[in-house]
Amino acid sequence: MHVGNIHLEQNMAQLSDRLQRLAPSATLAMSQKSSEMKAQGIDVINMSVGEPDFNTPDHIKQAAKMAIDENYSRYSPVPGYPDLRQAIARKLERENHLHYQPSEILVSNGAKQSVCNTIMALVNDGEEVIIPTPYWVSYPQMVLLAGGKPVFVEAGFEQNFKMTAAQLEAAITPKTRMIILCSPSNPTGSVYNKEELKALADVILKHEDLFVLADEIYEHINYIGKHESIAQFEGMKERSIIVNGVSKAYAMTGWRIGYIAAPEWIVKGCNKLQGQYTSGPCSVSQKAAEFAYISSQQCVEDMRQAFERRRDLIVKLAKDIPGLEVNVPEGAFYLFPKCSSFFGKTAPDGSVIKNSTDFAMYLLETGHVATVGGDAFGDPQCFRMSYATSDENIVEAMRRIKETLAKLK
Repeated sequence: MHVGNIHLEQNMAQLSDRLQRLAPSATLAMSQKSSEMKAQGIDVINMSVGEPDFNTPDHIKQAAKMAIDENYSRYSPVPGYPDLRQAIARKLERENHLHYQPSEILVSNGAKQSVCNTIMALVNDGEEVIIPTPYWVSYPQMVLLAGGKPVFVEAGFEQNFKMTAAQLEAAITPKTRMIILCSPSNPTGSVYNKEELKALADVILKHEDLFVLADEIYEHINYIGKHESIAQFEGMKERSIIVNGVSKAYAMTGWRIGYIAAPEWIVKGCNKLQGQYTSGPCSVSQKAAEFAYISSQQCVEDMRQAFERRRDLIVKLAKDIPGLEVNVPEGAFYLFPKCSSFFGKTAPDGSVIKNSTDFAMYLLETGHVATVGGDAFGDPQCFRMSYATSDENIVEAMRRIKETLAKLK
């Protein structure tokens, strides 16, 4: 090992225990590795990162330019501009039939911060947070950062990656503080319908001081009709923290605007936390997000239709690859096929595919397609592909994957 690397590792060991508990983001690591290969002149198709490939719609960009000209260049209020919070409240009323006051909304630097704020504000040392697997990579890490204990409930391929009410009930203990629910789901694209959410809500309401963090960031990328929120059921608004934002629906990932809608006391707690470590989000981004919510929503529907077309395309091509088991995602822009039939097989260079991380690495190094192993999402039988890319890229990526997997013996 290089001497510099040894010194680096020795120094890294001096980082706080809090940081030592965390694992690096597997999705970002895979994306970085594919970028490094691209820099070397290798033609890599990156299906590892969850980001729309569309540009932010022009009318939203125009609102940002106006905000700059109107000198929205100073610190914004910690919870976000009142006009943006009002626009979000109207959106929740219009689209979700949920009534929130602006004082029950807190805008943050992306939905990722919204999730982390909520966990840090509500979870004490040693308290448990139920997370259905597969899960978005950062949920358990954020729980660990807060001193909590992630409790995983296995919701695998056979049950379409959705936790049942019976599974939830069985996982609850006197130490359970929160459940994290992501619908439409990253990494699986599964969507909980109204009946499934009602069954989960009935379980939650039987237990006092138990909250649900409802990550609805993929709300508008939905192929089965109307999005359903768990906060709609009687008694659940007081127990729910809705997390959403503009990144996926409006192709605004880099603008970094997310929010929570929650009981005012939770919002006040998160506001206190945010006030100490980031303050309010970017002023110009907020004005762009406000316009995104109050202007025509046609761009959202246009992108949704494109994602649905791509979903149909990638599912069809994946089902044509021998050895992959494929379900049909109902939302978001991910496919999460089962790849365990390839474990134990040998690559042309003599290496053995032992798990989904090896599988994803083999696809990258041999097929030049970047995906992410399911180990990172708590399901070692599967791997994740993002189809937030062009139809041409999807066709070529699936051709490469089929060809590369056929080389395994």
